[in-house]
Amino acid sequence: MTTRRIIALFGVFLAAFSVVMGRLFLLAQNRDYADTAQAQTVTTLPLEYSRGDLYDCKGRNLTAYGVEYYALSIPGESSYAQLFDHVPYAQQSLLYSRRNSHEPFLVQVDQDLTAQGVYTYAVPSRYFPVAVAPHLLGYVNGEGEGVSGLELAFEEVLGSQRTIESVQCVTTAQGGLVGGSEPQLVTQKGQSTGVMLTLDETIQRACEGVAQKNMTRGCVLVLEVDSARVRASVSLPEFDPREVEKSIQAQDTSLLNRVLCQYNVGSVFKPVLAAAALEKTWDWYTFDCEGSVDLNGHVYRCALSRAHGQMNLTSALEKSCNCFFIELGLKLGGDAVSKAAEDFGFGDAVYLAGGLQSAAGNLPDAQRLQDLGQLASVSFGQGELLATPVQVAGAFNAIAADGVWRTPSFLEAVINEESGEVVEALYAPESRRVMSEENASLLQTMLASVVERGLGKDAQPLHGSAAGKTGTAQTGTFNEAGEELMNYWFAGFWPAENPRYTIVVMQDGTPEPAVSCGDIFAQVCEALYWLEPGSYADLKTAEQPASQAENSVDNGL
Repeated sequence: MTTRRIIALFGVFLAAFSVVMGRLFLLAQNRDYADTAQAQTVTTLPLEYSRGDLYDCKGRNLTAYGVEYYALSIPGESSYAQLFDHVPYAQQSLLYSRRNSHEPFLVQVDQDLTAQGVYTYAVPSRYFPVAVAPHLLGYVNGEGEGVSGLELAFEEVLGSQRTIESVQCVTTAQGGLVGGSEPQLVTQKGQSTGVMLTLDETIQRACEGVAQKNMTRGCVLVLEVDSARVRASVSLPEFDPREVEKSIQAQDTSLLNRVLCQYNVGSVFKPVLAAAALEKTWDWYTFDCEGSVDLNGHVYRCALSRAHGQMNLTSALEKSCNCFFIELGLKLGGDAVSKAAEDFGFGDAVYLAGGLQSAAGNLPDAQRLQDLGQLASVSFGQGELLATPVQVAGAFNAIAADGVWRTPSFLEAVINEESGEVVEALYAPESRRVMSEENASLLQTMLASVVERGLGKDAQPLHGSAAGKTGTAQTGTFNEAGEELMNYWFAGFWPAENPRYTIVVMQDGTPEPAVSCGDIFAQVCEALYWLEPGSYADLKTAEQPASQAENSVDNGL
């Protein structure tokens, strides 16, 4: 009985063994299971998330400069020793910490190491060694996604259908390559779409050089008069889009795009009142300045309480006479001042793309300007009035463009990167006439007189005459020494006799700049001249004026 039980039990085990072996045989013959097992040993390493590029108005790259190299690090001390001397300092700790990893990884190296037997891959570098217009372009994160500026605003265009490259390795349990296998570069091709800006890289670089030499905080903006296309947009301090964390840690406001931020504007607002007076045919208006104006017990003063005497529109602009413009503003009334400012673009944000736009500034409405104190302050650019450099540029560009205001434009088109064809036109400025051509010509002459005979003498370039207005605005903020931090401006156009470029220079938050905004303006004019000297053969050469320190005082009080 016992023997029969043993035989029966053996038969059961034999049957079960046969079932298991049959099942294993079937699994081995099933290719899907084999592929699944293979996939579990495949390591995929993201290499590049390629995006569309940003271009200047002549089709030159503003992003995607040169190449960076990434090496495949295979687990083990030998790979660590071979790569260490070629890895940037910032990534040496990564290499060290992962030297005993159980899977391969990619690490940046300083050169192509293929000849040394290292699997090396070339990846386009996103930004130039010295980045161009970083505040306007913005930057991307480690995954190649736009975080700020136009990189973020055009994320859908530049990044939604990106080309994705990765390195795939078939590895052992220890992370080494399976014998006889090679890493495979896998590419998923995406759409090739980029964005063309109105910037001119040559002008942009020249303005960046002038700004970096002469200021620590502020901005420079250059518009082409006839189209209001922005040819240069510079903001300081600059930041490195490849090392944004340094600027975040420094808390030095270098991530602010000052071109789009709002500030107290001071006397660069005065030409708006002059335009309103000319449109009312008040070119005859005069006022005897005694250095101060008493309005309901509040005293408003000219710079240094200087009495300017009998002033008309031209001389008041030349001397930046606060009292004249206060009286002119009161005579025009709140409705007219508010309407003129609106016509010239104050109070309206300048939209670029996506969520990117300038600040709207602050323009007190007509009702608010019924308060005579507020009207008096706004009339010489103070009080509650705030504006952005791009708004100021739009206003002065309207004067230079014979009275036609156009939206300052930063964008030209979305383009197919492979064919260069326009996919979508982006340049579509609003335009409106804000003053007659005759009155615009008169105001151009007045602003040229500011540079020739007035407080703007520092703005006179060597080649050609210039026109514009100085401005120094109180901010109500002070440094530790008790000095008020002012905003300094010069806004104007060049050449004065046939305006081609509108230029705005602003320095913010400083008791007194080392170099005047007018002087920086003149240097920008000279840079524009030498970039295209043949285009200005008819310009006269002027004598560079001596320092006009005593004439550069215009504190907009």
